Amino acid sequence: MSRVKKSAQVAVLTAALIGGFEGLRQNAYPDPATKGYPWTVCYGETRTIDGKPIRPGMKFSVEECKAMLLARADEFGTAVERCVPSAKDMSPKRYVAHLSLAYNIGTGAYCKSSVARLQNAGQPRAACDAFMKWNRAAGVVFPGLTRRRAEERAMCLEGL
Repeated sequence: MSRVKKSAQVAVLTAALIGGFEGLRQNAYPDPATKGYPWTVCYGETRTIDGKPIRPGMKFSVEECKAMLLARADEFGTAVERCVPSAKDMSPKRYVAHLSLAYNIGTGAYCKSSVARLQNAGQPRAACDAFMKWNRAAGVVFPGLTRRRAEERAMCLEGL
C-alpha cells in the first residue's frame, strides 16, 4: 500500500492533480496520442479495477472513475516508492508530482527516467527540473503536457 491510501492529503492532491490534467470522460475513447490504442476511459485508465482492458462502448459512473483513479494511483505509488525509495519521505506535493509523472508516462519509463535517477542521486532540484523533458507523446510536443509538467515541476520544487 502506497502513501496514496495511507494519507488523505496525498489522496486529495492526487485526485486534484491527475484528475485535473487527465480530465474525466465516462465513455471509452481511443487514445489520441497513440492513434487509437489502447482505449481509455475516466481519468486516463486503460483497464478496469479488475484488470480487464477498456473496450469501445464501455461506460462508467463518476464514482467508478474515482475508485479506478485512486486504485491505479496506489499501484503507481507503490512502483514509485520501489524505484525511488526517498519518495516515502517526500513532502506530499513533491510525492504527488512524481506520482503524476509516473501515472502519465508509465512506471517503466518513470523508473528509467532522469527524474528518478537524479532523485536517487540526491539531486532533488535537478530531478524536479527534469520533469520538463517529458512533454511529448508519440514524439510530438503537446502544449497540455508542457503545462502539466510545469505544474508538476512547481509542486516538486515547493519547499526545496
